[in-house]
Amino acid sequence: MDSVLSEDPVALKILIAGGFGVGKTTLVGSISEIRPLRTEEVLSDRGVGVDDLDGVEAKTTTTVAMDFGRITIREGLVVYLFGTPGQERFWFMWDELSYGALGAVVIADTRRLTDCFPSVDYFEQRGTPFVVAVNCFDGADRHSVDDVRIALDLDEDVPVLLCDVRRRTSAKEVMVTLVEHSLRTLTSAN
Repeated sequence: MDSVLSEDPVALKILIAGGFGVGKTTLVGSISEIRPLRTEEVLSDRGVGVDDLDGVEAKTTTTVAMDFGRITIREGLVVYLFGTPGQERFWFMWDELSYGALGAVVIADTRRLTDCFPSVDYFEQRGTPFVVAVNCFDGADRHSVDDVRIALDLDEDVPVLLCDVRRRTSAKEVMVTLVEHSLRTLTSAN
């Protein structure tokens, strides 16, 4: 009797994290091959005095649970994207979302750089490989990746890159950098 060997499908999980209004939902939407699942809600009076809208005054919605997207690399290899909520009151979701993740993208906005510190700290404490993607917003000052690395006090091995999360090619570069970094990190740990 002939036996047919088939490979089990492989699913990779990647988190997209960062501060409020940094572009997590936009990144997932720009690269996902499916229409992303979004848990966006209109900003309400409950966020007044809690959510810091400095620099993102035009923002009208926020992610309250997660964003979800998918990228098929090839048959049998799929990447699932999970965008985390950015506001502190929703951080309780992060532990569940991060379970089993290959790595994470921390999106940084140089206008509000301190907003990504909690994400950086979270992944450093858990030993989760991550990259920092500096979202180059229109009209924002541009800073070198070295300056961002110093400001965030990142180790030399953590990749930092400039990106425009609205552009699929830029988002793709971020994902490729993360997967390569995660594989190097996991290989060196073994």
